[in-house]
Amino acid sequence: MKNADILQTPALLTLNAGSSSLKFAIFENNASGRRLMTGSVERIGLQSSTFKITDEQGKKVFSSSAPIKTHEQALTHLLEQLDRFGNDFRLTAVGHRVAHGGPECDCPERVTPALIERLRALTPLAPLHLPANIAGIKAVEATRPDLPQIACFDTAFHNGLPMVAQMTGLPRSFDAPEIRRYGYHGLSYEYIVAALRANGVDVDHERILVLHLGNGASICALRGGKSVETTMGFSTASGLPMGTRSGDIDPGLIEYLLAQDQLDNAGLNDLIYVKSGLVGLSGISRNMADLLASPEQSAKEAIAYYCYHTRRHLVGLTASLGGLDRVVFTGGIGANAPQVRAAICDGLTYLGIGLDHARNLSGDTVISTPKARVTVEARLTDEEAMIAQHVRALAPCRDAQQKEAC
Repeated sequence: MKNADILQTPALLTLNAGSSSLKFAIFENNASGRRLMTGSVERIGLQSSTFKITDEQGKKVFSSSAPIKTHEQALTHLLEQLDRFGNDFRLTAVGHRVAHGGPECDCPERVTPALIERLRALTPLAPLHLPANIAGIKAVEATRPDLPQIACFDTAFHNGLPMVAQMTGLPRSFDAPEIRRYGYHGLSYEYIVAALRANGVDVDHERILVLHLGNGASICALRGGKSVETTMGFSTASGLPMGTRSGDIDPGLIEYLLAQDQLDNAGLNDLIYVKSGLVGLSGISRNMADLLASPEQSAKEAIAYYCYHTRRHLVGLTASLGGLDRVVFTGGIGANAPQVRAAICDGLTYLGIGLDHARNLSGDTVISTPKARVTVEARLTDEEAMIAQHVRALAPCRDAQQKEAC
């Protein structure tokens, strides 16, 4: 190893591979864990892909628009661009957000051929997400086989759900380890729990609801800092209405649609995952900011439906906790849309929830009134930082020369 290599800062790459996107971040792989860069490749496989990188201050340092056909090609372009930034850092490990780890998964794991085969076998449990996650892993394997890879599972945080919360209501004849309620957004909830602890919140004794509201949306009930119930279940389409997903839907309605409209499995999947939720109800956009700015009645009705059903689920989850001490809004909508937070909390004074209007608009963390019995907060989540933390624990500096740089 060259002396110049020793002087470079060890860094780790986090990847979140979607079906047509690749989001990434670069962190120092040392005690500071400082974020160095963030970026994304969007519209992979389409005629015009977009690629951008921003630095730690949020300043754009690279952008392009050109066709990128595969995740491997996207990763190759990413590594080429990272090389352009000179001798500032060198990659020593990669962490992946993986949608599903299966029924036995309760922690991050190093990527091995056996793990890849397990993920392939699990693909029917998360058919929209796992193929892209596996593609991201294989792309790193093909382009940088020297880098250790860590898989961080979005289901792991909920692995210890009480048995009654894991059950589906199907007959015992359908009993199988993989047929259960799982829960998702685990990396986000894990980050929020750590952030609350760091801010001195008594997480072990408070009854907490965390609302992760983004294009995907769910709520997690926390007791003792652990997940005891969540709105997503077997699939990522259950629970709250979302950007393009239906949320809970009457199974009798699905049966009716199959009988009347002759939907096949692919059509039904497209209906529930792609054409429903905010985009289907509004006919305008899946983006909450677009709908909030729209004068159309359909946009107003979509927002009202979203907030009503989120409020209904919020109230229902208090039964799992036996009360409520704290509510945390996070995710792209939860942290950034005060109108949505206000609408969800409206009428919940009987639970002890009361928003301070000025605080809710100001960007403060605590947005409840001083006298409210339940503390309400708005916080940013950081799933990439959570992945980076797991990578640092499982793939630390590997040899004496790297340890010198660390």
